[in-house]
Amino acid sequence: MVKVKRLVDTFIRLVETASVSGRESAVRDLLQQWFQQRGLTLVEDEAGQILGGDSGNLLLQIPGTMEGPTLLFAAHMDTVEPGIGVKAVVDEDGFIRSKGNTILGSDDKAAIAVLLEVFDILKEKGISHPPLEFLFTVSEEQGLKGAKAFDFRQLKSKIAYVLDAGDKPGAIIIQSPCQNEMEYTALGRAAHAGINPEDGLNAIQLVANALVAMPCGRIDDETTCNFGGIEGGTARNIVAEFCRVKGEARSLRREKLDLLSTELKDIFIAEVEKRGGKAEVAVRFLYPEISLDENEEVVQLAARAASNIGLKPHLLSTGGGSDASIINGQGIRCANLGVGMRAVHTCNEHISIEDLVNDARWVLAIIGEAARIGE
Repeated sequence: MVKVKRLVDTFIRLVETASVSGRESAVRDLLQQWFQQRGLTLVEDEAGQILGGDSGNLLLQIPGTMEGPTLLFAAHMDTVEPGIGVKAVVDEDGFIRSKGNTILGSDDKAAIAVLLEVFDILKEKGISHPPLEFLFTVSEEQGLKGAKAFDFRQLKSKIAYVLDAGDKPGAIIIQSPCQNEMEYTALGRAAHAGINPEDGLNAIQLVANALVAMPCGRIDDETTCNFGGIEGGTARNIVAEFCRVKGEARSLRREKLDLLSTELKDIFIAEVEKRGGKAEVAVRFLYPEISLDENEEVVQLAARAASNIGLKPHLLSTGGGSDASIINGQGIRCANLGVGMRAVHTCNEHISIEDLVNDARWVLAIIGEAARIGE
């Protein structure tokens, strides 16, 4: 049922419409026009104003033609950079790529193109379906900010799917971590580096000693932490008065995240203070963990649907977050589905036409399985 050329054309049009995080309005306008031509209106929320961007999240609620559980499908409109001036090409092996000086944007415009294709198929073929909700979010790449700003009280769905995993169609993400963002600051004393350095206390050195004592990297099979950025001092000839490190911690289990975050904080403070400095640590919880049971309806629907169309369902755990993390945190059981995008966030990003088609077939099959529940 999938019209391959139409799907590919839609995808290319989407990726060639720039929408780096915070500047998604061009894709918003494209989607609004697309649905208006089909007699429907997307509802835009105030996330753009809240986040300082030029577009809000978009919600489409599609009445069902039959009884059955309302299903939510979600995708994000924004991309990372370099995402302006994308030119997509189809190679001889059936992959869609950028010309090489930008990302492609299959993360996550593959999902958007698939949902548009699915909508057209449902209407053209007169396929019976339960109520559906499509959510297109902004600023996902900046820390799931659009989803965090969305008012989930307006949704009716209790089952949801985010199409935003890099694995091939058939992959169902049932575990992903919770995450803390952490900022460590050491305060020392400024002094002239050549005249009276002994009167100073170098905050960069304080941080260096603390970092040596702190765990970093893979902690166990469920837990990681990282230090990803450092800044400090004002000039090479001044003993640095401050130094700041940005880091993170993740775990599939909340209790492990809490224990690790406390350990990192305590070590940093102790190491800085024992050398005479002052220490500050700010911890911000970014998103909750996902832990779905393989027997849950949301998982079984997707698995049966994959099998029905010849895909091999496989359940996976991931170390990354997605809008599914926020949706699950709102009490809606949500699985992240493999889309097939590869080398995302690089200029070598690509996706196969075969995977795009299978994505659309899979979503249609999930809707079909939900329809059987309503029969």
